[in-house]
Amino acid sequence: MSEKPSTDTQGPPAESANVHAPATAAPGQELLARIKVLFSRGARSAPAATPTDKTTTELAGQRTHLASSRTMMAADRSLMAWVRTALSMISFGFTIYKLLQGFEASGTSLGHAGSPRTMGLFLTGMGTVSMVLGTIEYLYHLEDVRRYEYFPLWRPSFVMALLMSATGLFLFIAIIAKAL
Repeated sequence: MSEKPSTDTQGPPAESANVHAPATAAPGQELLARIKVLFSRGARSAPAATPTDKTTTELAGQRTHLASSRTMMAADRSLMAWVRTALSMISFGFTIYKLLQGFEASGTSLGHAGSPRTMGLFLTGMGTVSMVLGTIEYLYHLEDVRRYEYFPLWRPSFVMALLMSATGLFLFIAIIAKAL
């Protein structure tokens, strides 16, 4: 004897008329039928659009955009790592220069007359060169990504890299000129 579907609309969704599947239905179909009933009984909001609602071209465009964004964020992080490294080298070089210059001015013998200047020039120069090379590498990555999607050149990490390059160059010249 076959069970007749209940017409009681006051009961829970599991007892509604649309939920009972034939005896030969697979378990997955029964679950799908229950989910359909839940959404047809006045759910508060419509189900969100699934990726299958979009065309293949739209999905490919979204994925390309997300991949390009991730690549640019990785390039920004790499450039900021170059900025941190250069900042450390430049500031350490300038600090060493001023510290050793102070020892030299107080009459302490350092072994070599030009050692504060040499050490400061070396570290400041290395920091500046590393900043310039990191900026060039960033520009190459930006050019590659721009083939797929436009990103502005004047991003915050690029501006910081230019400021660090200019600061390093200024300190390098100041140490050479002994202006500081």
